[in-house]
Amino acid sequence: MKVGIIGGTRGMGRLFAKLFYENGHDVSVAGKTTPIRPLSLVEKVDLVIVSVPIRMTIPVIEEITPFLRKDQIICDLTSLKVEPVEAMLRSDAQVIGLHPMFGPGVQSLKNQVIIVTPARCSDETLSFILNIFKSEGARITMTTPESHDKAMAIVQGLMHFSSLLIAETIHMMGVQPESLLKYASPVYRMEMGVVGRLLAQDGSLYGDILQMNPYFRQILENYNKAAEKVSKIILDSDFSGFNSLFELNKAFFGQFSESAMEETNHIIQILAER
Repeated sequence: MKVGIIGGTRGMGRLFAKLFYENGHDVSVAGKTTPIRPLSLVEKVDLVIVSVPIRMTIPVIEEITPFLRKDQIICDLTSLKVEPVEAMLRSDAQVIGLHPMFGPGVQSLKNQVIIVTPARCSDETLSFILNIFKSEGARITMTTPESHDKAMAIVQGLMHFSSLLIAETIHMMGVQPESLLKYASPVYRMEMGVVGRLLAQDGSLYGDILQMNPYFRQILENYNKAAEKVSKIILDSDFSGFNSLFELNKAFFGQFSESAMEETNHIIQILAER
C-alpha cells in the first residue's frame, strides 16, 4: 500500500512513517521542508495520515478533502477527535481517527495505547490498520470521537492542568526544583518528574489540549469547586471533614486504589535501585 503522511518529517508523523515503512509499505512524506506538497501527495497514495499540530489539523484536512477519492483512506493522529473526524467525513474517503497515547520518543509500541475511532470504513480497512499496530504489540482502545474527547478531558486535560498548577506554585514560591530533590523519596521524585516531563515538551501542544477540548471546561469548573472545598476543610482545620472526604473518595476509587498501590510500588522500587 502507498502511504502518505502529511507533517511526517518530525515527531509523531516521523514515527508513523517509520512504522509503515518497516511493515513493508511505500511511504511518502509532505512537510514544510519537503519538495512534495500535501495535494501532490494525496493524488499518489492509498492511505493519507495527517500528523500536524492540533490547531493546524482542521485547515489541513479541509485543504485536502475535496481531492480525496472513495478508494482512499484518511486518518489523523490528533489528541482531539470530534472535529477532525467530522472534517474528514466531508471527504469521499474512508475515515478512521487515531490517537497515539505516547510521544514520538518511544523505543517500541509494545504495550503502548493507540485509541481508534472508526467513522466510515470497511471491516477490511479497519483490520489492516489495527493489524499494523497489533503486530508491534500496541494495545488498542476502540471508541467514538465523543467518548474519546470526554475521556481525554480527564486523562490528559485534568492531569496536565494539575501539573501546570504544581509548576506555577513552585515558581511563585521561588524554590528551585533541584533543591527539593534531596528531600524527595522515589515516590516524590516520580511526581516531580511528571511535572518536569511536561515542561520539557512543546507548550503549544498542551495549550491546544487544554483550550480546544470543549469538554475540559466542565472539568475545570469541577476542579475549581473541588479546590475550594478541600481548601476550606484544610484552612478550617476540619479534621473530621477531611477524614470524611478522604474515606468518601477512597470508597469511590475502590479496587483501583489497591491496583495503583501495587503498580506504583513496582515503579518506586525500580527508581530506588537506580
